Amino acid sequence: MTDAVAQARAGGHGIGAFNVVLLEHAEGIVRGAEEAGLPVVLQVSQNTAAFHGALEPVTLASLSLARRAAVPVVVHLDHAEDVDLVHEAVALGVDSVMFDGSRLPWDDNVATTRAVVEHCHAAGVRVEAELGEVGGKDGVHAPGVRTDPAEAAAFVEATGVDSLAVAVGTSHAMTTRDAAVDTDLVARIAAAVPVPLVLHGSSGLDDAGLAAVVRAGMTKVNISTHLNALFTAAVRDVLAADPRVVDPRKYVGPGREALAAEVARLLRLLHG
Repeated sequence: MTDAVAQARAGGHGIGAFNVVLLEHAEGIVRGAEEAGLPVVLQVSQNTAAFHGALEPVTLASLSLARRAAVPVVVHLDHAEDVDLVHEAVALGVDSVMFDGSRLPWDDNVATTRAVVEHCHAAGVRVEAELGEVGGKDGVHAPGVRTDPAEAAAFVEATGVDSLAVAVGTSHAMTTRDAAVDTDLVARIAAAVPVPLVLHGSSGLDDAGLAAVVRAGMTKVNISTHLNALFTAAVRDVLAADPRVVDPRKYVGPGREALAAEVARLLRLLHG
């Protein structure tokens, strides 16, 4: 994770991070990365683990696809609030984790995140944390409050995290691409913080917005809802065209292909 993200940051590039919900998501994401010839991050969230009833099956499948890929593929635990889940992910062999302690008071957030960092670093696993309120989820600040550059620098120094997700105007689960990001704030945080920055809720940004945040200093860019919408639209098209279809491969396959094509396009856009 450090190599892939650090190399992107050093080169002024963005790296796409896309959420795995079904096995076909992981397959499509890897296929799109191979088409683009660029590294990618496969993200398995705490919510996805709950959906499948366990973290292990979907994570091991993602790790298997990563090992077989023709490009670097990072497998990442996303938005974990449960420290035990972080420990399980590390034992399974993930490359990085995102521990979200944003619901905790500042002192508890720092202490817990620091303990997570120590555990993960001992196993060679990198840690992402979040500071600020990204819309669509509850966090440590009131909704709409942006990440303060000085506070971000202090948090990174106190915890030792390897990357930091910041609140600069995006919101989780947006189905329209009309979010407005404060790129001046992105640049100020990037100048203050010595680790790569992460943008959550990036489905709400259009192509110009995605390119602008990378130019301003954002490195890892998380996109999920936008891809899910394309996947679902392809499935709907097949079922609407022929209501007699019952084989899931007949409609999930086109969803996977639509996702793969957009992943390839987005990776090229973010890379610049």
